[in-house]
Amino acid sequence: MPTAIVLFSGGLDSTTCLALAKVSGYECHTVSFDYGQRHKAEMQAAQALSAHYGAKHHVIRLPTESFSGSALTDNSIDVPDHTGDSSIPVTYVPARNTIFLSFALGLAEVYKASAIFTGVSSIDYSHYPDCRPEFIQAFENMANLATKAAVEGSPVHIKTPLLHLSKAQTIALGTTLGVDYSQTISCYQANSSGEACGRCDSCSLRKQGFAEAKLTDVTRYTTPA
Repeated sequence: MPTAIVLFSGGLDSTTCLALAKVSGYECHTVSFDYGQRHKAEMQAAQALSAHYGAKHHVIRLPTESFSGSALTDNSIDVPDHTGDSSIPVTYVPARNTIFLSFALGLAEVYKASAIFTGVSSIDYSHYPDCRPEFIQAFENMANLATKAAVEGSPVHIKTPLLHLSKAQTIALGTTLGVDYSQTISCYQANSSGEACGRCDSCSLRKQGFAEAKLTDVTRYTTPA
């Protein structure tokens, strides 16, 4: 059975990736990061969902000062409501995916994993530069120059099954895989009970996805959706 590392927030996208990795025959290790994010409820969701899918869950705690200046890590900066603006929003976290993938790459060598799954999308997303296809390809190229495993003939592949899917297509895919989206947390400012605000970029894209997929939105909101 091949092994995969799954970058795992406990959100809609990463849970879809985990479900897909499992049905594809991978033994999965999930990795979540505590980097001072305000939506810490996602960590509890990640732990519970990892257990549900029989994946070993790893939590990596990072120095919070490395991620300052983002609305996701600084409580003095308000998380903005969704506007549809195409500029990079204040919720961008400095170099986050590069750092996360680097830790996942280390785990991949340790556990002899042939794949790293990440739920990035270049369709319905918040215009973060580290969600683009060219970034993913560049990181995979770098990874296979940098590791002993790759040099000795066992390259790692960065799997991005959602990269060219809309949120609606992702939800439809996950639904066919039996994903219980009510257990996932995507909101940038979910409260301690895991209830979503319903207004931020992540919530808006999620709402839109359920509507376009013509499926009931099972998200728990602080106020009715």
